[in-house]
Amino acid sequence: MLMNLLEPSAGQASVLGGDCRTLTGDGFRRIGYVAEDQEQPDWMTVGQLLDYCRPFYPTWDAALATEMITRFALPLDRKLKHLSRGMGMKAVLTSSLAYRPELIVLDEPFGALDPLVRDEFVESLIERAPETTILISSHDLAEIETFATHIGFMEQGRLIFAEELESLAARVREVEVTFAGSAPELAPDWPQTWLNPQLSGPVLRFVDTRFIAQDVAACFPAAHRIDARPLTLRDMFLALAKANRAAKS
Repeated sequence: MLMNLLEPSAGQASVLGGDCRTLTGDGFRRIGYVAEDQEQPDWMTVGQLLDYCRPFYPTWDAALATEMITRFALPLDRKLKHLSRGMGMKAVLTSSLAYRPELIVLDEPFGALDPLVRDEFVESLIERAPETTILISSHDLAEIETFATHIGFMEQGRLIFAEELESLAARVREVEVTFAGSAPELAPDWPQTWLNPQLSGPVLRFVDTRFIAQDVAACFPAAHRIDARPLTLRDMFLALAKANRAAKS
């Protein structure tokens, strides 16, 4: 929908300062787009693909294209249909970055790529970061966490939150409260920012999405010990998704 390939049923989105539903050829020249299931002219060789794409983009940088061909060891005389999954993604990425787009949109780009190809793929993106905005839609949270600066969480078509990864990591903690005896019953006014509480003997665990150590300590004056640890992006996603679904049930 952001690329104006599908018509949205509701809502709105802005791409390059304009309504995504009005995006046309001039806008596409400023965008690099790579999707997991993107169709390619398989009968073309890698060289033919790059030669075909070049006239569409006035900003095509031949030196950059050559650099990426060398880095990725792209076989220019081999047909796209004969390339491995990883090599095919390298060819598509080269054709999408060689004109130095202002915006790069990637839809599930890491699927079925081996670790080495992923590293090369990500390295090429990071090198473009100073001159472009990179938007990645992906379920591969471990990969995203290594280089993303901002995170947005969508569920069932709704944007739940969007913020800097550093800020998100700082405010979300898994809290473990240990009591000398059995843990007390959960209070009816349990804060909404405390998710997925679990009682196990003398231990109470929950995810705090607005963690402030003093506030947690004030709520449990009888606690023997309070520990808080940061979560991976995957663990944050699971906690938020479970809480959202529980709230709707």
